[in-house]
Amino acid sequence: MTELRLVRANGIQLAYRESGSPATQPLLLLHALGENSADWDQVAAALAASWHVYALDLRGHGRSDWPGTYTLALLRDDVLAFLDALKLPQVTVIGHSMGGAAAYLAAMRQPERVRRQPERVRRLILEEPAPPWPRVPRSPVRPPGPLPFDWAVTTLSGEASDPLASSRDGLAEITAPTLVIAGGPDSHVSQDRLADMAALIPGGQLITIPAGHLVHAAQPARFISAVTAFLAEGASPVDPPA
Repeated sequence: MTELRLVRANGIQLAYRESGSPATQPLLLLHALGENSADWDQVAAALAASWHVYALDLRGHGRSDWPGTYTLALLRDDVLAFLDALKLPQVTVIGHSMGGAAAYLAAMRQPERVRRQPERVRRLILEEPAPPWPRVPRSPVRPPGPLPFDWAVTTLSGEASDPLASSRDGLAEITAPTLVIAGGPDSHVSQDRLADMAALIPGGQLITIPAGHLVHAAQPARFISAVTAFLAEGASPVDPPA
């Protein structure tokens, strides 16, 4: 586990873990709802051999500020401001679940930023992201005791159940080569919608690792193999061997 660092971005304090050589290309990891940067420790350790890895605590999680206000657009803006604060003009992004939604929103072209930074995200990997289509809302129940995240952040689950049409339309604006990793029939996320996402993103690709929603935790070796194959220049992603 790497040491947590702090940076001010988008009006709040964000915590992150950093590993790998600064001489290598930057790669940003975005966790799921209720998790934090430590969730990526095994993945970050593997990728740090070839990448300069940043794992972020999203707002309302871990050691980042818990401001009480949470929207997917704010998560996107936090990510872009974090890149500004660390002076990272381009980055590869891997996002899981809610972090995947923040990742694909950040990868969409932002009209006010196009002239300055038209391709902030160079390559994009979405692990079981929240698909931007309406779905039956989930009703999370707060567990007893203190939590490592702000319970108010679970309002994002409701937003993800009724997303703006612009978040779906914007998939066609993503210019980064994109890999969508689906978890198969044991996941609660619609696998058909993940396939739809991959089809709407220009050059988007889809693979399935049948591990449920927590692919990188349940099948870390297969997840890391798929990621490294996709990130290798000129490589085409294939389902890694069981």
